[in-house]
Amino acid sequence: MAPRKSERIMNLTICLLAAPRFLSRERIREAVDGYGGLTDAAFERTFERDKDELRQLGVSIEVGSNSSMDDEVGYRISRGDFELPPVEFTAEEAAVVSIAGQAWQQAQLAESTQLALAKLRAAGLAADTDRLDALAPTVTAREAAFEPLYQAVVSATRVEFGYRRGGAVKPALRTVEPWGIVSQKGKWYLIGYDQKRRAPRMFKLARITDGPRAVSKPGAYAVPDGIDLRELAVRLEPAPSSNRAVLAVRAERAPWLRRGAEPAEADPGIADRLPAGFDVLAVGYADTADFAARLAGLGAEVLVLEPAELRERVRARLESVAGAAE
Repeated sequence: MAPRKSERIMNLTICLLAAPRFLSRERIREAVDGYGGLTDAAFERTFERDKDELRQLGVSIEVGSNSSMDDEVGYRISRGDFELPPVEFTAEEAAVVSIAGQAWQQAQLAESTQLALAKLRAAGLAADTDRLDALAPTVTAREAAFEPLYQAVVSATRVEFGYRRGGAVKPALRTVEPWGIVSQKGKWYLIGYDQKRRAPRMFKLARITDGPRAVSKPGAYAVPDGIDLRELAVRLEPAPSSNRAVLAVRAERAPWLRRGAEPAEADPGIADRLPAGFDVLAVGYADTADFAARLAGLGAEVLVLEPAELRERVRARLESVAGAAE
């Protein structure tokens, strides 16, 4: 499988940063995983786009030759231009940096790094691995939606995608103006303007079922001034579970409900009347109306034992659906 664009650009950065001298286009093509299988024309287009993207990210690529007698143009990244200026950390900040540094040993790109360096050595170039101290990925993203959403954020392009909320049976189509992508509690989220709801919303990338697909030209919108993505992420995060329900759930059904549940006991008078094949579980929830709607979607797979308010909400929803079907 060909590397993703983000991996290919990282491989190119590693290659140009580790090279002790200017590398020709042919050397780069041989060393960087992601270029080898391309035709000559495709390689030229891809290499030019990748260089432009690195420069847009603030990475300075030097162009030159290794001697006055060498007419072949080569490329490299100067460590001095690439590195950040000296930074001083508090004891707490230093501890966090140390933990991030340890993650480098298990980083997703470690294999690609070693492959790029091996190819440089095979080409007769003594790669300077100390130069790679300036480069260390700390976060990986495995969701397929990450890269197209990142491109949509950069280009201000509206997108649509299928999105399945927790507990929903079918995904719903969402049309969004992407403002940014944030990592929160180890998960990736898109923050943007939901056109149907006419308000900012946060979407968990792992719940995107298909797409994202561009539905506008680049530059279709502007992110409002003063937007703080971190503050929005905190504000849009679902409220913590503050209520407790006791449910009877049919065995081996409703896995999303079971994930956050604990075994519970029903009152003796109720337990005797429960049908066989049901487990009694305690589940936390935040919003009664929202949770009732999700439970109603399970139909006969779940029975609400308590609280009474939640039970009545679910019953009302089921009666409403039954009435509409008549």
